Amino acid sequence: MAELSTLARPYAKAAFEYAKEHNAINEWEDFLSAASSIVVNEEFASLLNNPAISATQKATILMDIYQSHISMGSILAKSLNYVASHGVDVSGVAQALSGINKPSVALSNFTTQLSEHDRLVLLPEIYAHYSKLKSQELKQVDAYITSAYPLTDAQRKYLQQRLAISTNSIVILHEAVDPELLGGATIKVGDKFTDGSVRGKLQQLKNQLSA
Repeated sequence: MAELSTLARPYAKAAFEYAKEHNAINEWEDFLSAASSIVVNEEFASLLNNPAISATQKATILMDIYQSHISMGSILAKSLNYVASHGVDVSGVAQALSGINKPSVALSNFTTQLSEHDRLVLLPEIYAHYSKLKSQELKQVDAYITSAYPLTDAQRKYLQQRLAISTNSIVILHEAVDPELLGGATIKVGDKFTDGSVRGKLQQLKNQLSA
């Protein structure tokens, strides 16, 4: 895994620098996310290992699958526009979806280059590095909150503000609910983990008593 990560890093850096220069950071991120899911698919993985299929064919198949994926967005946009013509206000969603276009030539060339060097398998690692570069560029951090009960809007706002101050970054919250925590919550930001749950405090007390 470490070797794959090392091999993927320069590809991710080159992709991000190109995307940044051409104002296409989100487009490339969306592609890398979808392509990563495709290459880990069992059937596609067997295709990658098939010597009878050329590098160009593998790249073309991947782009065709991705094209069919984003084409669904265009179809949905047209459907929403039809619904809107009957008096239902879906303009915001339809406008967003109608902006989905064919993959750029740069994305196709990037995929072909990866395939020619037998590097399509690196796409999940490339996506991971790319996401980190984007977060660093935009000064974003991901905060993973697991609480015993769903957060209220007030709690969510408070946590986001406090974490933004402590990290000096824009905070993207990822929420999960685990009733087994009994109360409170756990927070993970990067390598830092804070356990403020009732279960965690009870375990800490138990450890102290048994020491």
